[in-house]
This record gives sequence, structure tokens and C-alpha cells, in this order.
Amino acid sequence: MEGHTVLEMISYQYDISGLTGSDLDPFFEGWPKKPEPIKRMEILKNSDYVIIARDGANIIGFINAITDKTLSAYIPLLEVIPEYRNQGIGTELVKRMLEQLKDYYMIDLCCDEQLEGFYKKFGMSKVTGMIIRNYNRI
Repeated sequence: MEGHTVLEMISYQYDISGLTGSDLDPFFEGWPKKPEPIKRMEILKNSDYVIIARDGANIIGFINAITDKTLSAYIPLLEVIPEYRNQGIGTELVKRMLEQLKDYYMIDLCCDEQLEGFYKKFGMSKVTGMIIRNYNRI
């Protein structure tokens, strides 16, 4: 559409109604092993908050959060398919999620070093953390 940016044509959904595991096939790019379709859906079903970005019928991005429903929230995943990156969709998903989580005392996430600058623009600070990755459990 002439005169419209990609971001203006994107819609956002705050639940997973109508989604299937195969809708999430384009995601988890670059992972050593992608989660199976059933696990992809379980990730979103078991999240306290989910926001899905759509371009028409196509799912092009998502973000999720898990919480203790009291004090703490954790954002484990932000995914945007490669052809939609660098167009503001990830930024919009994070903004919308932070709005959903605004009443929590702490909002944490872990990211690769090259993504620190992206998250700093939302007021997030770098901290030291520890992780375990069981790649055989995906």
C-alpha cells in the first residue's frame, strides 16, 4: 500500500487463539535445534503474557513473558522472522510487553551481547547473570 509503512499494516494479538505449532515454523532461526511444533505451542500456552505480530494472516513475530503474578516478570523470547526485522516490529512488541508488565517490580531478560544496545533503549540495564542451556532438551 502506497503511503503506509510496514509497521502501520501490522496487527497485534494478545492471545494465542487460532495459532498452531506450524504457524511458528519460521521462528527460532539460528537455534542449534528448534523446539518441536508441540513445544512451540506449549511455550506460548504456558506464558502469562503473549503478544503476536501479524501481517494479515501471517504471524511475523511474537514476545512472551512469565511471572510470579506478584513481583517478578521474565521475558524469555522475542522473535521476528528475518524478512521483517529492522522495521520496528521487535521494538513495538517490546514496548507493548513492557506496558503489560509495568506494575511488576522487576522485569528481567537475558540476551546475547550484540543485542544489549537494542534493550538499553527501553531503559534496561546490563547485569551479570548465569545460565544453563540444555540443548538436548529442546
